[in-house]
Amino acid sequence: MEHLKKIIVSIELNEEEIELGELVSDDKRIYFKYYSSFIKRGLEISPVKLKSDDTIHHANETPFDGLFGVFADSLPDGWGKLVLDRTLAARGIAIDEVTVLDRLAYVGSNGMGALTYKPEMEPDVLALLHPELDEIAKAAHQIITGTATDGVDELYQLCGSSGGARPKIMVGYYSDSNQLIGTAKRLPDGYQHWLIKFPGSNDLPDIANIEFAYYKMALDAGIEMSESKLFKGRSGRAYFGTKRFDRDGNKRLHLHSAAGLMHDNFRLSTMDYGHIMDCAFRLENDVRAYEKILRLAAFNVFAHNRDDHSKNFSFLMDETGTWKTSPAYDLTFSGSGHGMHSTMIMGESQNPSKKHLMQLADYFKINNAGKIIDQVQTVVLNWETYAELSEVSKESKARISKVIG
Repeated sequence: MEHLKKIIVSIELNEEEIELGELVSDDKRIYFKYYSSFIKRGLEISPVKLKSDDTIHHANETPFDGLFGVFADSLPDGWGKLVLDRTLAARGIAIDEVTVLDRLAYVGSNGMGALTYKPEMEPDVLALLHPELDEIAKAAHQIITGTATDGVDELYQLCGSSGGARPKIMVGYYSDSNQLIGTAKRLPDGYQHWLIKFPGSNDLPDIANIEFAYYKMALDAGIEMSESKLFKGRSGRAYFGTKRFDRDGNKRLHLHSAAGLMHDNFRLSTMDYGHIMDCAFRLENDVRAYEKILRLAAFNVFAHNRDDHSKNFSFLMDETGTWKTSPAYDLTFSGSGHGMHSTMIMGESQNPSKKHLMQLADYFKINNAGKIIDQVQTVVLNWETYAELSEVSKESKARISKVIG
């Protein structure tokens, strides 16, 4: 295949598409330069690593293969990357020859957040495909196990550029009629952009119910989350779905992960919750940002969510350039590859406790830290009630109770 040498990057804010600059590859490095017209707007899409100026920028090869983190955030990871690779392979394209600029072109305008990439390469399939969740779950399982032969393009179209390890699709959801349609650049009136997850190969059978119980638990612990619900397939099996917080109707919000913002390799991270706190405060310019992250850290400690890596914290920017910490996401009972928290708390990742949370709070001078931490712990200790309300199996309820009770 002929590789792309240049991509024009745009950002869609308040339904206006604004060209912001271009990425150029010379086979050794990838360069980026903002357009002067965008610089005049005074917006900062990546204020830590990619300041808006007239410099020709280039990033290090690591951690994002020569891309700046703000563009790497657009690329599919985990499940989304697997589906894209299978899609390309089915077309006879050698995966090891596909460059990061090629991948951005496949993302095109279908990525998370507000960034879009041209020229755009899209599969020629029907966007408004009516998804049947059991069939998609079956197809996802086949792709994971390597047995899928048909429908890969259709599944990729539904996936968009979804990140994370678990299979997931992007859909339009109309709550009044409980109707799902495949995602599209513009959804019909009344539909909202949602994301629906499916079990991974190592997940518990009732992982959707567990995540829904954690969602309810997190809300009662004072953590902001996007609206979520359990969707049912024809078989009656439940699938966890959540409204996308990078969309407001058909409007897009710029999304930037902590990993992308600070150029952290989330798979080999040495990041601490203190780094997340500092970043949130600098973007929001509000001391309440400290409390948000402390509350989330406490929840992850007490509820045993150890997959709390730096891609699982994000920030949103609107058309005025105002930043805020995104709603929390991917909160569920989980371990990690090394058995420790992916993000440290005051340098502790193996067995962080209330003591470490209080040390973190003292460092940032959070006056009501004890009250916040106690509130979160009290809610989590009521896990069994949330489990019963969410129809978690007796086996899973007991298994989790042994760890967090």
